[in-house]
Amino acid sequence: MEFTYEKVSNYAIEETIDRVKAELSKVGFGVLWELNFKDKLKEKGFDYPNQFWVFEVCNPSKAIKVLEKNQKAGYFLPCKVAVYENEESVFAGLMKPSQMINMIDSLKNITDLALEVEQQLTEAIKKAVI
Repeated sequence: MEFTYEKVSNYAIEETIDRVKAELSKVGFGVLWELNFKDKLKEKGFDYPNQFWVFEVCNPSKAIKVLEKNQKAGYFLPCKVAVYENEESVFAGLMKPSQMINMIDSLKNITDLALEVEQQLTEAIKKAVI
């Protein structure tokens, strides 16, 4: 089973980031926090050649449903979406929520919600990169 969902972008990294944020917003997800690994590593004295961004995203109405069903799901919240570049291309993707929650038996009761979140996030990424 594939644990990640990832798509190659048809856009430069800056435009991909803007498009991903816009598409996430359309499906009710806001960016709570973002990390630019290249800049953070440079701050710490390390040179990383490529842009690599991580966005923590949340849909409050989904988060409350998940937490009400099982608080242990909070270990996986908020969801993370990454946009990065390498020598080949620009990519956007995430760890699949359905796969993450299936790692803990007591979270099986929220599989339906995880699949719903996963569908919304993957659709947003797909629309953002094409």
